[in-house]
Amino acid sequence: MDKALSIAFIGGGNMASALAQGLAGKVCPAANIHVVDINTDAHASWLAAGMTASAAPDAALSRCKVWVYAVKPQVMRPVIEASRPWLQPDTLVISVAAGLRADTLAAWLGEPDRPWQRLVRCMPNTPALVGAGVTGMAALAGVDAQGRELAETMLSAVGDVVWVADDAALDAVTALSGSGPAYVFLFLEALIDGGVAVGLSADQARRLALGTLAGATRLAAESSEAPGVLRERVTSKGGTTAAALDVFGRADLRGIVEQAMQAAARRSRELAQEFGQ
Repeated sequence: MDKALSIAFIGGGNMASALAQGLAGKVCPAANIHVVDINTDAHASWLAAGMTASAAPDAALSRCKVWVYAVKPQVMRPVIEASRPWLQPDTLVISVAAGLRADTLAAWLGEPDRPWQRLVRCMPNTPALVGAGVTGMAALAGVDAQGRELAETMLSAVGDVVWVADDAALDAVTALSGSGPAYVFLFLEALIDGGVAVGLSADQARRLALGTLAGATRLAAESSEAPGVLRERVTSKGGTTAAALDVFGRADLRGIVEQAMQAAARRSRELAQEFGQ
């Protein structure tokens, strides 16, 4: 734990809270974590955890070596403008806001002819709320090895981290892991509904579906075999699994998933243009 490290969260919603809880007492002392959130009702949980809070950007930001912007894209520009007076030359800025490209953020943070370069853009996903997330990360050229290591340590507090090259790659991250939990939840819903349709109770179907997804994912993560090999091992010729997979194949499940991800990536690029105006 780095007792000298101080971190500011600008925006104190669920993702910021999850990150702060993962960092406090592990990466830095709780007292070194400051949140800026216009919703003063949300301050209680931060204060109870030994952190500090304010309703608007103030001089406390100047003492924080890392700023984590965790606000909605629609309000990011005015929030940046309100906090910029306390930005220091060595401040590491981390954005977990979806739909805002690094060059847009760099322009808002910097001067007209000098975009801010100490910036890491991140795309976490909602399982981070239970410490099981995965975050895609991309850094601008001004982030040195120490800054990258610090950003990785912080986001690792709520799950795994995967570095990618740039904003274009983060669009793909958004389509896979950012939106991915919704795909899994949809499949989970379908498994439960299907279980009920073939004769199980809703509770039985839910427990079996949750256990199956969790177990299969864990097996895939811990196995040295590719998912395709693991799938083949479950599938006996002419058996029950083969019959089910034949239905998926005739419906072109793989093609549907690819189309869905292409749509998500395309929408990510569109939102970046809309929010970056």
